[in-house]
Amino acid sequence: MSRPRKPKGRPVSGWLILDKPVDFGSTEAVGKIKWLFNAQKAGHAGTLDPLASGMLPIALGDATKTVPYVMDGRKIYEFTVTWGEERSTDDLEGEVTQTSDTRPDEAAIRALLPAYTGTISQVPPQFSAIKIAGERAYDLARDGETVEIPSRDVEIHRLTLLKVETDRAFFEVECGKGTYVRSLARDFGRELGCYGHISDLRRTFVAPFAEETMVPLAELVALEAIEDRDERLAALDAFLVDTGEALSALPQIRISDDQAHRLRMGNPIILRGRDAPVAEPEAVALAGGKLVAIGEIGQGEFRPKRVFV
Repeated sequence: MSRPRKPKGRPVSGWLILDKPVDFGSTEAVGKIKWLFNAQKAGHAGTLDPLASGMLPIALGDATKTVPYVMDGRKIYEFTVTWGEERSTDDLEGEVTQTSDTRPDEAAIRALLPAYTGTISQVPPQFSAIKIAGERAYDLARDGETVEIPSRDVEIHRLTLLKVETDRAFFEVECGKGTYVRSLARDFGRELGCYGHISDLRRTFVAPFAEETMVPLAELVALEAIEDRDERLAALDAFLVDTGEALSALPQIRISDDQAHRLRMGNPIILRGRDAPVAEPEAVALAGGKLVAIGEIGQGEFRPKRVFV
């Protein structure tokens, strides 16, 4: 009987809030960070297109268990729409499919914004990661197929016009999970009768991580110059955000070390005290400020769903 393989890399855990550069894919970025940190596991929360820059939260080790909670968080993008051309990818990368000499004025653009605020129906771009009959839409699009992608409801919390120039307009949007900013640009252009596409896109916020926590990739790569391995890895680890930060929106309970041990063994713990929560579908258990488990509270117990080393 063969022994299970020992995982390659370090069991390092935490979030690296990467400032992704343009022309660098999200999967490529995750691979680079995993290699730099010599991490056993890595994943990201929310894809950024190669032509987009900005915040790409990357989870290492146990933090990968918290990715869904970050995926569900609000996001903020700054983006530029260039008028006069619609493109196959709804950004600079694609071929021009429609053109117009019409250019909207500021009043027309501002009048459009209320219709794109709140819960709106949106059709994702042809070049997107949406699955159609088990295949990614972008794979079908690259093969020359035009597919019918069903519309879906997305939440636009705030949409602000920042500046207007003759051929382009600058916006900021705060939105919920699943929103395609490229679709906003496409739909703006169609409704204004001038066509449009994204010519610049930057994500500045993914809840709950603030913009100032972002680390440029070049700053991390520069640490490769440190010859001492332990010193180099320590310098990289200093950029990590604690895994529990991803769960800051969930109710929290403080527990003892003995209770933490029980939870890590997969057992429930009894919650005592007048201030103990009665019922929560999801809550976080912390021991000494460190994340122990995500679980459910009910009938006077905390029952673990996911545990952390």
